[in-house]
Amino acid sequence: MLRITRGEDSRLTSWYFEIDRGLMGLVLMLVVIGAITMITAGSAEAAKMGQPWFFFIKKAMPAYLLGLICLFGCSMLNKQTVFRLAIVCLGLGILGLFITLVHPVVVKGSARWAHIGGFGFMPADVLKPAFIVLTAWFLNKMHNVYGSDIFLNKEAWRAKWLSWWPYLAVFALCAAVFFKHPDIGNLFLYICVLFVMMFVAGFPWKFLPIVFGGMGLLAAVVIMTKAHVRDRFMHMFDVDRWTQAWYSINSIKHGGLFGSGSDAYVKDVLPESTNDFVYSAIAEDWGAIGCIALLLLLLLVLNKLVNHAIHAHDNMVIYALAGTAALFGGQICFNLMTALHLIISKGMTLPFISYGGVSFVTFCIIFGMMLSLIREDTWNK
Repeated sequence: MLRITRGEDSRLTSWYFEIDRGLMGLVLMLVVIGAITMITAGSAEAAKMGQPWFFFIKKAMPAYLLGLICLFGCSMLNKQTVFRLAIVCLGLGILGLFITLVHPVVVKGSARWAHIGGFGFMPADVLKPAFIVLTAWFLNKMHNVYGSDIFLNKEAWRAKWLSWWPYLAVFALCAAVFFKHPDIGNLFLYICVLFVMMFVAGFPWKFLPIVFGGMGLLAAVVIMTKAHVRDRFMHMFDVDRWTQAWYSINSIKHGGLFGSGSDAYVKDVLPESTNDFVYSAIAEDWGAIGCIALLLLLLLVLNKLVNHAIHAHDNMVIYALAGTAALFGGQICFNLMTALHLIISKGMTLPFISYGGVSFVTFCIIFGMMLSLIREDTWNK
């Protein structure tokens, strides 16, 4: 049996003993649960498509392999290489956004997908690692140059390459493309994560009403200008028979406390049972107890991220971990609230659980980056 001892002097040995194996283990547990769900819920979804039961798990295997390589590989990087990888993700994401504008491919009313050589991906997903790392780098750099007050300092708002204007210009440009697609879920997710990172960096609490007011105004604009969003909003509390919301709620009800197991049948007709409504399919298979166990596992991951952010020494690491916790937690909330019919459907995956190759690989990259930053911050002080 292979045994790694602390006395060995190698990069692998250092990585093994310095990495947060607890956080890594929790992520791998989520991956396993996602793979199991891909078989149980995916078999029903595949049957509706006239495909064999293993259709989705077979289709997801390349993404699982690539994602795990990215997770372990990124966790071995240093901070400088993580920064460079974030630049690459930024370039790929912006290229993808440009493709959605010049060659839009509309899927379910949204042109948020870019297609290159028959391969489709969402630029909004590819941009997430870049957004977290580069925003954390930017906030840390601003503090180094302008001191503790980077929000009310007039120098920080002057027309310089390192000031608020270049950053906000790029952010606003990407947000405008999300709005045009429309990709409203990711638009609000990015804005919320940005403000979480800014508050951690010292954004004045007295401006919080302005932030909420701005979010409310944006929501009103979206409802007034996007017909399909307005239609969904007007019928948000109507649970008509044979709709997605009706199937989702009944799937959860049918699961009961311990799950339906082989008697599960609602998920057989549940739309998007491997993606948007994967939590409903899990509820029918595993019941309320299984769903609570999954939620506790997700909360343990969030707790790990927050604890590392609290005890980190490097401000950039603090901001990056806070942003990752906000992104991870926010996406979980969006997905679960969709399944419970508390918000309109936004087509957002449940991290590591839902079917979606690019989304899975993206979160593997993000968590690999965070494991790397945690390791370097803890051991290379």
